[in-house]
Parts: sequence; C-alpha cells; structure tokens
Amino acid sequence: MDKKTLKKMKIGVLLGGKSSERDISLKSGSAVLESLKRCGYNAVAIDAQNNLVEKLKKEKVEVAFIALHGKWGEDGTVQGLLEIMGIPYTGSGVLGSSTALDKAVMKLICMAQGIPTPPYMISYDGKGIKFLTPFVVKPANEGSTIGISIVRTRKNQAAAVKEALKYDRKLVIEEFIKGQEITVAVINGLTLPVIEVRPLKGFYDFEAKYTKGMTDYIVPAGISKMLSKKAQDIARETYRTFDLAGCARIDMLIREKTPLVIDINTSPGMTETSLAPKAWAHTGRTFDDLIEEILSEASLKT
Repeated sequence: MDKKTLKKMKIGVLLGGKSSERDISLKSGSAVLESLKRCGYNAVAIDAQNNLVEKLKKEKVEVAFIALHGKWGEDGTVQGLLEIMGIPYTGSGVLGSSTALDKAVMKLICMAQGIPTPPYMISYDGKGIKFLTPFVVKPANEGSTIGISIVRTRKNQAAAVKEALKYDRKLVIEEFIKGQEITVAVINGLTLPVIEVRPLKGFYDFEAKYTKGMTDYIVPAGISKMLSKKAQDIARETYRTFDLAGCARIDMLIREKTPLVIDINTSPGMTETSLAPKAWAHTGRTFDDLIEEILSEASLKT
C-alpha cells in the first residue's frame, strides 16, 4: 500500500503477546509505535496477550504491524487470525511464518532445497539422541536462543535436554559448528549488508543477545567480499524458498568458507539497536525509513 493510503488508516502495532519473548516484543513494538507516530500515522499499541480479537475490533484496526516474537506471533497463528478478520498485516504469511519458526520443519525444507545447514536429527521427548559431542540441543519452536544448550560431554546431555523440554517436546539436535556467526536481513526482497556477531565470551545465548556490552556487532562483517556475497545469496534464496515477506533475518555460522543457515527470524527485533535496523542504518537510511518500508508491504497473504 502507498503511504498516502496508509496515513488514512488506523494501524495497530501488535506487541507483547504470550511467548517467552514477550519483554523483547514490548520493546520492539514501542519503538515501532513511536516511529509511526513521528511519521504522522494514526497508530495504536495492541497487546496481543489476551482478547486480541476484541481489542482489534474495539480499536477499529485497519492494518496490523506485527512486532511479536516467538509463539503466537511469529508462528502463523496471529497471521491466520488476521487473514480471517480481513486485516492486512506486515511480514510473512501463515505458511512462511510457521515453517520458518519450527526449526525441525525449517531444517527439512533447507535440506530438500539444497540450502546449506548443519547436520541434525529430530528428537521427541529427548529420546534416541545418537550425535557425537559436541552438539547443540534446541527446542523446535522457540526464538532468541531460549532453551538452547551446547552439549560438550555426555554428562551434560541430560541437563541440556531437560532445559529444552521446558519449551517444546520436539527437539532439534544439531552438529556444533565452531565458526564465525553472521546474520543477513532481507527487507521486501532487498538483501542488506552482512553483520558479524561476536559474543565476548561463550556462545551467543539469550544473555549475550540482550545484555549491553556482551557482544560486538561488526557491519559490514569481517569476511571476504566473496563470502559476504555467498551469505547474501543464501539469505535471498532462503527468503524466496520459505515465501517470506516484509522483514526477515537469516542467521548463519561459517564452516570452511560456507555459510550454514541455523535460524530464520520472520519478525526480528525492531528496536533502533536490533540487528536488522543496524544493517539498514549502514545503507544510510533512518529507522523511520525502515518502519515505513516494512509497513508499505502490509497485505493479506492468501
């Protein structure tokens, strides 16, 4: 939709929600709301924690800007609700959202389409794990590295499985890749500069992500131009394969000059210090420009 049309409509910024990433979503949504208001849009915050349908009707929302993270916001459920209600929304549709958030399904599609990703297996209830150490244990349907552990010796396996099972009965067991971590954002099909993620200690877990000063972010990444292009090509192919829309971010680890996809974020963090906005800023454009660009794609996806 064009800017003139959107400025005549009531925009609901969906934030908060019920997932374990609620607090992060509140920050993303607040930043989006402030940006929209600065740009002259009629925007209101809608906390998606409870009674979402009633709130959308009461506020007479005509367009939804999704700033939710994790379950019940990034998994296709809210997208399906908005489709049924006939409310255009930002970001990926039902299928793209659900297949990208479920790491087990995401891995299956990547392998089928030849998108490089680390070797893995799927475990239900933590049973039948036959990977050689070290390996990574992940709940299939969580974001922000919540519930993820690295198993370096067998004595750590039970604790790692127990932690992941707090969030999902379906687990992804993935080969541990020791290499540079990078991420590539794609906005409405435009591939942004590669960001290198350097945690100052340990691996890039929840604490490293959200504690100031625990991780360095290098834009553009400290890798060769050839490797950077390869990462962008993989991100673009992933975006197309999963039929994504709006803003998405593809996280990768580099092994022997090959970027391997480890996660797809269909509703990435949207504060001014989040990774996608950092990459966007490197192109010389403002945070407000980014929010308007994402909003311009709002539509029903069916």
